[in-house]
Amino acid sequence: MKGKVYLVGAGPGDPKLITVRGQECIQACDVVVYDRLASPRLLKFLKPGAEKVYVGKLPDRHTMKQEEINQLLVDLALQGKIVTRLKGGDPTIFGRVGEEAELLYDNGIEFEIIPGITSAIAVPAYAGIPVTHRDLASSLSIITGHESPDKLDRSIHWDKVTNATGTLVFLMGVAKIGYIAEQLIRHGKSPETPVALIRWGTRVEQRTVVGTLQTIEAIVAEANFKPPAVIVVGEVVKQREKLRWYERKPLFGTRIMVTRARAQSSDLSDRIEELGGEPCEFPVIETREPSQPAVVEAVETALRDAARYDWLMFTSVNGVEYFFGWIKKLGIDIRAFHKARIAAVGPKTAEALQQRGLLIDVLPVKFHAEGLLDSLNGSLEAGQCVLLPRGDLAREVLPRELEAKGLEAVEIDVYETIIAEDQERETLELLLSKKVDVITFASSSTVTNLLAVMERMGVDNPQSVLEQADIACIGPLTAKTAADAGLRVTIQPEEATIDALIEAIAAARMANQRTKAKEAPEE
Repeated sequence: MKGKVYLVGAGPGDPKLITVRGQECIQACDVVVYDRLASPRLLKFLKPGAEKVYVGKLPDRHTMKQEEINQLLVDLALQGKIVTRLKGGDPTIFGRVGEEAELLYDNGIEFEIIPGITSAIAVPAYAGIPVTHRDLASSLSIITGHESPDKLDRSIHWDKVTNATGTLVFLMGVAKIGYIAEQLIRHGKSPETPVALIRWGTRVEQRTVVGTLQTIEAIVAEANFKPPAVIVVGEVVKQREKLRWYERKPLFGTRIMVTRARAQSSDLSDRIEELGGEPCEFPVIETREPSQPAVVEAVETALRDAARYDWLMFTSVNGVEYFFGWIKKLGIDIRAFHKARIAAVGPKTAEALQQRGLLIDVLPVKFHAEGLLDSLNGSLEAGQCVLLPRGDLAREVLPRELEAKGLEAVEIDVYETIIAEDQERETLELLLSKKVDVITFASSSTVTNLLAVMERMGVDNPQSVLEQADIACIGPLTAKTAADAGLRVTIQPEEATIDALIEAIAAARMANQRTKAKEAPEE
C-alpha cells in the first residue's frame, strides 16, 4: 500500500509561525524530510519513533541534490510511509515544490501542498519593515537573487522589474547584492533608495544591515554579512526606525538552554519566547512514580491513613501532581484529609493546589524549606502529624526540623527523579559550537544530570564546554550545587521562582548589551 506525502511550508524560522495544518502533518508522519531553513524545533512535534532525514543545503555544499530529494520522497511513500517534507517559508515560492509534486503525481502517490508563511513578508516584518504601506508602497515584487549575473539577466527583466512595484524583495541574493544594486540604479532606481538585508530573520540569529543602493554593497562587505538573507528595496525600509519591535525585546538574540523535565519546560520556554529569546530544550531529568515495592507500599499506607494528619506540606509542583495521582489511583476522597491544614513552599506549588480547589494556609516569604519553617513559627505544635509528599531527592531539612520541634513527619516519595534519555543531539551541537548564551538550572538535580548526560554523550570535560555560557540558577541551593560542580554561576534571582529567573536573565543580558555599547568605538 502506498503512503502519502505532505509538502509543508515550515515558515520563515520561528517555529511558532508554522500553520496549524503544518503542525498536524508533522505530528501524523512516519518520516520527516527537512532542510536547514526549517526550524529543528519543529521536530519536537514528531510522534515517538518517527524517522528524521536531513537533506539541507549549504551555500558551498549540497547534502542531497534536488533530484535525489524528489526520488527519496517517492521511495519513502512507496514503502507505505506517511511523509512530511518540511520546506522553509512557503513551498511554492522558490521552494521547487512543483518538481517534487510532479514526480509524486507521475508515480501515483497522493500528496498535499500545505502553504507556509513566506520569508518574503515575515522576515521584513520581524525587522520592522512592512512590505506595503499606504503612503509608501501599494505593490510588491518577490524576485529570486540566487543566480549568476548572466542567469539573473535572463530571468529578470530589469527594465520592467525596477519600477514595476513600490517594494522589491529579493530572496537568496546576498552574494549578488552589488550586481542587483547596480542593475536597479542603471534601470532607473535612485541611488538613494533605501535597502535592508535581514539575515536569519525571525530567529535568534537575526541581524539587519541598512543602506542605500549606492552604499549597500560596501556595508555588506564590511559587516561580513552572509546568507541566508532577505533583501528589501524601497521606501518602506525607513519604517524600521520606528517599527523594529522584535529587536527591542529584552532577550532578542539570546539562545537559552532549558534543562528541566520536558513536562515542565513549557512555561519557562514560553516566557523566554515572549521576551524575544529562543529556548532550546535539553531535558536532563524525568519524573515518574516509584517502582520499588517497599516505597509503593509506604505511599499507600501513609495515604490511606489520611485522618491522622494535622498538616499537608507540599514542597514542589511535582509533589502536588503526583499526590493527586496517587489518591486517584487508590480511590481516596480528598475530604479524608479534612483535619489537615495546608502549606506550600512557593507560589507555583500554591497555584497547583488552588487549581484543585484547595486554599493555602501558609505560604512563605522565601521559597525554600527554611523559609517555610520560618513562616510556620507559631502555627506548629508538638505532637502534630505532618504528611510530606515529596520526591526521592528532597532535602532532609524540613522533616528534621519538624521532628526537632516535637512533630511527627511522615515522608513519602510520591515520585522519583531519574536521568532523562531523550536528548536531541542537535541541541548538544549548539552547546559544543558555542551557540548557547545562557544555561538554566531550576534544581540541583538538573545540574548534576546535565554533566552526567554530556559525559554519556561523549563530552570529556563538560565544565569546560559550559564556561562559554552564562549559568543561571533559580536559587541559592541550586547555585551551590553548580558551584561545587565547578561551574561559574553568573545569574541568580532574589526570589526562587521561574518568573524571577527569567527577569534576572533579561536584566543581565540588557546590562551586558549596554556595556558592549559603551565599549564600542565611536563611528
